[in-house]
Amino acid sequence: MSRPKLSLIVPYERRLDNLRLALQGLASQTMPRSDFEVVVGTTKYDDDYVAACREVLDRVDLVTIMSDERFEIPRARNIAMRQARGEVIVHIDADTLLPPDALQRLYERHYAFGQSACVVGQVVGYGNNYEGDVEHVVTEPIDIWRKRLAELHGIADRPLDPRFQVEHVIPWSFAWTGLLALPTRLVREHDLYFDESFVGWGVDDIEWGYRIAATGTPIVLRPDVYAIHLPHVRDSAANFVTEAVTYRQFLGKWPGPDVELAAAFSDLDANGLYLDYLAEVRNVLPDGADLLGTVRVTTDTATLFLGVPLDRGHRIVDPEVADAARSAASVEILPLAGLALPYEDASTTSCHVLPTINGLSARYAAKVRATARRVTAPAAEETP
Repeated sequence: MSRPKLSLIVPYERRLDNLRLALQGLASQTMPRSDFEVVVGTTKYDDDYVAACREVLDRVDLVTIMSDERFEIPRARNIAMRQARGEVIVHIDADTLLPPDALQRLYERHYAFGQSACVVGQVVGYGNNYEGDVEHVVTEPIDIWRKRLAELHGIADRPLDPRFQVEHVIPWSFAWTGLLALPTRLVREHDLYFDESFVGWGVDDIEWGYRIAATGTPIVLRPDVYAIHLPHVRDSAANFVTEAVTYRQFLGKWPGPDVELAAAFSDLDANGLYLDYLAEVRNVLPDGADLLGTVRVTTDTATLFLGVPLDRGHRIVDPEVADAARSAASVEILPLAGLALPYEDASTTSCHVLPTINGLSARYAAKVRATARRVTAPAAEETP
C-alpha cells in the first residue's frame, strides 16, 4: 500500500453532530482519496459513531484507534498519531469543518517540496470558546455549512482568525490544534507526542507547540489554509478551572517569561505583550541583573520572594534575598517575576514582593500581587 501524503488526526468523544459534519467535509475534498487518510482516536465503542463513519467510507480512508481508557484529548491524539502513515500529520478537532480544497492547498503550497515547517491554519469561529456557556446547539445541515465556507472566499487576504490579525512574536502561542500540520518525520525524530499528564481543557496543545519550537522547527501562520469551528455545548466555567491548573503545570515544566505571560494573561494576549513586558523588565533591573525571578527558601517554613533580580545564570543579585537563601535548608530559583507561578494555592507561609515590581506598569504589578495573595496561606500576610 502506497504511503498517503497526509494523515488527518482527530480525537473524538460525544460530539457526534460535529463529527458527522467534519467527516462530510473530509469526504468532499478535491485531494484524491488515496492521498490522505483520517485517523480517529477514541476510547469507547459507539454504534452511532460507527454509523457516521459508514456514511463516508466510500469516499474516505478512515481508521479508528480505540482504547478502553478514560478519554483525554492528549491520549486520543497520541494513539492516532502513532498509527499515522502519511508524510504529514494534520491535526484537526472533531468540530473542524474544512473547505473542499483545504487538503490539496495545504499540501501543494506548503509541503510538496519536503518543507519542514509546522503550519497553522485559520479557524473561523474560535471566539465562541470564550463567550459564555452554550447549553444547546441546533444542528444545521451540511449544505448550510458549505455555503458558509463559500462565503469565506478571500479570507487569505482578510484574516478572520484573531491570531492572524496581530504580529506573531511567541512561536508556540498560536499552535492550536484546530488546524495544524507537521511533517511526520519530525514527530518521530523528536518524539513530538502530547504530554498525557495534561488532563482537562486547554494548554496541552500549546505545550506541545512549545516543544515543536524548541526543536528549531518554524511555526508559521498560513492564512490560505482555513476551516470553520463548529459550535457545540460548552461549560466555560469548568473549562477555565482546568485551564488554570494545566497552565500551572505548563509553567512548572517550562518556566520562563513567555510561558509566565501566557499563564497570567492567555496565550493570545501574551503574544502581544511579550516585547513590551521585556522592555519594562529591563527598565527596572539593577546593574548586573538580566531578569526578574522568584526565589523560594525553606527552613522550618517556606517563604517566597517575587521580583528578585537575577543574573543570566539565574544567580540572585539582590543582597537581602541572597542572605536569606544562604541560611535556608533548601532554595528554589525560577526565572519568573511572579505574574504567575506553578505553586498551589496557600502553599507558602509568607510572600515578599520586592520593590522592583513597583516599577512595572499596573497590569503587571497587579498580577504579581494577586499571585502573592493566591500562594500565601490565609494566616500569613504579604509584605508590602
